[in-house]
Amino acid sequence: MTTFRAFRIHNDGSSCHAGIEAMDTDALTPGEVLVKVAYSSVNYKDALAGTGKGRILRQYPLNGGIDVAGHVAASIDPRFKEGDAVLCTGSGLSETRDGGYAEYARLDARWTIPLPATLDLRESMVLGTAGFTAALALLHMLDNGQTPALGPIAVTGASGGVGQLAIDIFSRAGYEVHAISGKADHFAHLESLGAAACIDRHQLAFSGKPMDSARFGGALDNVGGAMLAGLLPLIEPYGNVAICGNAGGIAFDSTVMPFIIRGVNLLGVASAGTARPMRERVWQYLAGDWKPRHLARVATREATLDELPEVFDRMLAGDSFGRTVVRVAA
Repeated sequence: MTTFRAFRIHNDGSSCHAGIEAMDTDALTPGEVLVKVAYSSVNYKDALAGTGKGRILRQYPLNGGIDVAGHVAASIDPRFKEGDAVLCTGSGLSETRDGGYAEYARLDARWTIPLPATLDLRESMVLGTAGFTAALALLHMLDNGQTPALGPIAVTGASGGVGQLAIDIFSRAGYEVHAISGKADHFAHLESLGAAACIDRHQLAFSGKPMDSARFGGALDNVGGAMLAGLLPLIEPYGNVAICGNAGGIAFDSTVMPFIIRGVNLLGVASAGTARPMRERVWQYLAGDWKPRHLARVATREATLDELPEVFDRMLAGDSFGRTVVRVAA
């Protein structure tokens, strides 16, 4: 039994509160692999959970953090031995089991991934759920016949963590990327990540027609709502639109025309529960041919456990940019 610090989230039925606490390793949720945590990251979902402004946790109390990377401290699974570098994203972390905002985490061996040799622990958390989601979207699109020859890929919400990593990943994979963002002051940064063109979403006029002149070979949409509805009529025949976010709303108005006339595919990207074979495949790409070239630019802040409340508040206020890595180990 080891005592350690954790950012723990409680709910007494009427309110949510969270903060740094001391706890023991034997109090962690069950799992085969005990990890001494080195890094985690901050995703929008983490900010909602840590402030109580979103119903993310399915049980209380739990340690926050849907991403974790560190070294194995102990394992009852023979696939992992003490000292192994490992990572885990999603897979119930900070939903049904204790997450990565703690000096120790106990992981389910089914979802524990050996750290690829070409990534270090910090890089794996710059990627985290955001990078995993972007790469999973591209893999789904490839499996549905997406090729660079179909035309440029539109990335909406391009200034966010998923969007920035998607620009880097898709361009590294050989696609021309057109970044759509409402933050024109960030266009130079997005171009430095690999965007061939930047489009101000405030000046992006959709015709409202069921079908319009094709403009994009496919899209990764982080926004949903009117943005998704507007993009679908602009996709080339047999192109794919992968949807992974709902910043613009959960509902959208569309017609069947892009689907039955052009054969456009709408692909859902749900990263948290991805099966292990696909999870391993994604991380192989992220550590290999799709490894982003500009991780240092995407990681705009490194925070400690004590600084998490401030990070959450800024993120929910729309005042954050790029990826925040959480340094857990001293």
